[in-house]
Amino acid sequence: MPDNSDRPEVADRRDAVCVIGAGASGLAAIKNLREHGFEVDCYERETSVGGAWNWRHDRSPVYAGTHLISSRPLTEFPDFPMPDTWPDYPDHHRVLSYLERYSRHFDLERDVWFGTEVVSVVPAGDGRWDVTTQSTGGGSSRVQRYAGVVIANGHNWAPRKPDIPGDFGGQLIHSAKFKDPAQLRKRKVLVIGGGNTGCDIAVEAAQQASTVWHSTRRGYWYAPKYVFGRPADQVNDRLLALRLPLWLRQWLYRRTLALTTGDLTRYGLPEPTHRPYESHPIVNSQLPYYLGHGRITPVPDVTAFDGASVVLADGSRIEPELVITATGYRPRFEFLAPEVLDTGEDGRPDLHLHVFARKHPTLAVVGLVQADFGLFPLAHWQSVAVARWLRLRAADAERATAVQQKESTRPLASWSRRRVVPSPRHWFEVDHVDYLRAVEGLLREMEPSK
Repeated sequence: MPDNSDRPEVADRRDAVCVIGAGASGLAAIKNLREHGFEVDCYERETSVGGAWNWRHDRSPVYAGTHLISSRPLTEFPDFPMPDTWPDYPDHHRVLSYLERYSRHFDLERDVWFGTEVVSVVPAGDGRWDVTTQSTGGGSSRVQRYAGVVIANGHNWAPRKPDIPGDFGGQLIHSAKFKDPAQLRKRKVLVIGGGNTGCDIAVEAAQQASTVWHSTRRGYWYAPKYVFGRPADQVNDRLLALRLPLWLRQWLYRRTLALTTGDLTRYGLPEPTHRPYESHPIVNSQLPYYLGHGRITPVPDVTAFDGASVVLADGSRIEPELVITATGYRPRFEFLAPEVLDTGEDGRPDLHLHVFARKHPTLAVVGLVQADFGLFPLAHWQSVAVARWLRLRAADAERATAVQQKESTRPLASWSRRRVVPSPRHWFEVDHVDYLRAVEGLLREMEPSK
């Protein structure tokens, strides 16, 4: 017989729910689960709340110049507004203070075990889960059994590094390691990546570095932060609320860019091969300015490193001192076996509404979504749906099964963006209005019977 003497004893937490992570999504999950009558244990590997927005955390991607790219009214939690005196696009210090005040207001930290990492999450039968945790400082592990698990560990902490052959003789870092403009000062800098982070860092470099190259694989649509005197996402939100057809919104988008940023291909940027709204929006008003002033030089994709040189797709070479790869992040669930979330070889989990594990009704992920909108309100409504689902399942299993069967027939196109550029960056892309309508439909299905 196997020797189980070293296996920690399982402590049964009965109807309690485990939440993994105390960033924005984890905090929303704690609050909404508690409001639906659940006891909650939240495990956070760091020593304070804030997740990605807490620059003190080792895994935070935040750097000194980080601001929201979604405007304040479309980023705040629906039940906890940001101060009206704040700017349209708050910086990371304000966002962190907002999350800390949110946590204090709802007294969330009393349910958080700080400095505690989740080692494994294993199905224990009947929809229950054995969660093994360990102090980040070492020591013995412990196992507790929960009625449900909500994963809110974020998806912007595991860098996706490009596979570029050869060796580079200068300094090579991922954008996750870029923290201070001093790293750029008076240096020749190459930024690889055309997403929001890559564009923001290229703009930072334009103000600090002696030379700036910006390498992109394909063309993008670059939207300004303001349109008609209003934050651009608020204008887009109005258009979505009017239910204008996609082709009309795409036409309006093109006309708006023609009147604001203009044709950026004249500076050397590649022309987009996709239509507007088929990729995650790039929101940056300063990139055209520094392109126009010659402070940023667009270059093609990088094909190889060769000592001090970087080889580009057109055969030309440049010699930067610092290369920053702003190539994004990948979702990681190291504590789960891949089959639990039907995770494919590419690392993409199969989740209904990007939330619910299809094979395990008591396992959910909150915050794993990309939208033309702020994350916080989406995470709020995701966690409300999870809490209401777990409550329905506990109170009326038969009705919960009926809801699950009906929900499983919901067309993917009703909540996921229909056409997107086929890349990992767009795995979790949604139009927020369609997505929230789908979540609202699920909430209605779970309303108490009259």
